[in-house]
Amino acid sequence: MLRRSAIVAFSLLSTVAVHAQDAEAGKTVFNQCRACHQVGETAKNAVGPVLNGIIGRKAGSVEGYAYSEANKTSGKTWDEAFFATYIKDPKGVMPGNKMAYVGLKDEKKVADLLAYLKTFGADGKAK
Repeated sequence: MLRRSAIVAFSLLSTVAVHAQDAEAGKTVFNQCRACHQVGETAKNAVGPVLNGIIGRKAGSVEGYAYSEANKTSGKTWDEAFFATYIKDPKGVMPGNKMAYVGLKDEKKVADLLAYLKTFGADGKAK
């Protein structure tokens, strides 16, 4: 019985590890985003808004960025679940937004990207 419990526990831990977020890998994934978005203490709005402190932030709320009406009036707050859904299909999730990106479909890359973005506070400083 003990052996079976150990196997079940190992299986559960292995499953969690497969879906674990890896901020360092997310930094590499973020290279796809750099053409439009910035993060860090010197980040500025560009084609897209800065992504510092995105988790917990109201959509369409970065000062100085000209959002689409779809984004400004979405009523959404960026949490991990919404971000993960949105980044897979930005136009499908929020029709009318300005983000010209086909989407990031790979679940692991989405998780890693989230882990990387979460390393930046709203002020751009590392957490």
